[in-house]
Amino acid sequence: MKILLVTDQFFNANNGMTISSRRFASCLAAHGNEVRVVACASPADTPYPMKKMYIPIFNNLVTSQGMTFAKTDHELLRSAVLWADVVHFLTPFMLSHNGIMLCRQLGKPYTAAFHVQPENITSSIHMSKWNFVNGSIYAWFNHYVYRYCPHIHCPSAFIANELVKHGYKSELHIISNGIDPDFKYIKNEKPEELRGRFLILSIGRLSIEKRQDVTIRAIAKSRYRDKITLMLAGQGPRHRQLAALAEKSCVPTDIRFYDKTSLIRLMSYCDLYVHSADAEIEAMSCMEAFACGLVPVIANSAKSATPQFALDEKSLFDAGDSDMLASRIDWWIEHEDERLKFEKKYSDSAAKYQLDSCVCKAEQMFYEAAAEQSITKPSPVTADE
Repeated sequence: MKILLVTDQFFNANNGMTISSRRFASCLAAHGNEVRVVACASPADTPYPMKKMYIPIFNNLVTSQGMTFAKTDHELLRSAVLWADVVHFLTPFMLSHNGIMLCRQLGKPYTAAFHVQPENITSSIHMSKWNFVNGSIYAWFNHYVYRYCPHIHCPSAFIANELVKHGYKSELHIISNGIDPDFKYIKNEKPEELRGRFLILSIGRLSIEKRQDVTIRAIAKSRYRDKITLMLAGQGPRHRQLAALAEKSCVPTDIRFYDKTSLIRLMSYCDLYVHSADAEIEAMSCMEAFACGLVPVIANSAKSATPQFALDEKSLFDAGDSDMLASRIDWWIEHEDERLKFEKKYSDSAAKYQLDSCVCKAEQMFYEAAAEQSITKPSPVTADE
């Protein structure tokens, strides 16, 4: 099958959505599909490179979040759509809107994924608690992209339920983004300079909604603060603020970005994983961590899918509550036998989210969309609809 992926960014793996998309494409190709990508890129990366769009006023904010928006080259996009058997749209912005209009004109089957949570946007402008604003973004995404899509890939039941609440009428396919098979149970010795330290790992973009500040404050309140080192794996606009908070709180903290190989190595010698994010569609980093045998302690937020992974109440704390998180951290430190037992339980629980089986489900969605399109006629619409 010739599968075209359309997304604003793909070749710069600096955020979870892009990393998941690249793994998804690789697995589709490994299944024998021919995969091409439309995205911001150079001609060396793809036959269909799009140029970056400059966003007045907000451009610095957008780039600081590791995000890029694509400017549509209509001729290249048309060529790409004509090549494909099915087109899959990964982002709800202008490039996808224009691509969907082309698919409808040309009678090409297409699907879409819901990867961009409104709270990820509103957190950056300190409006994540404004339900009206978040609801307006859900409504705009639906109006601009998703109302045209007969099939939507939802990485979790949580986000599928959010779409239903906000009036989305498409068929929703709940399919995990899938855990890369390289993330599996493994334990290694700590580096010499970290031996004797209890290592708490947290992975994610350094941004407001990920709430690394809660993790730092919790460690500062721990009875074992003198033996804990926090490993923050990620990059983003909050780097300086988080480093300053850690220093002020007297919490030894190592903040840096890790490539995949280095990240797996890091997971292999850490002791506990903390996920404090207020908003998550799925939280691939948490899934990868427990697949590698790290017990997670997860913020129980109403705007996050991540609590679904908890196997015990000791793996949950009230979102934003650093006191409760501190008590959870202390419990896992004091009950090492339980932690070692749950490491294996969590790793075993990752089997249901393996990448290969998740991609097979996505392929079935593509075949379903293609079969439906074969009995319908192209829609006489324009990009101005």
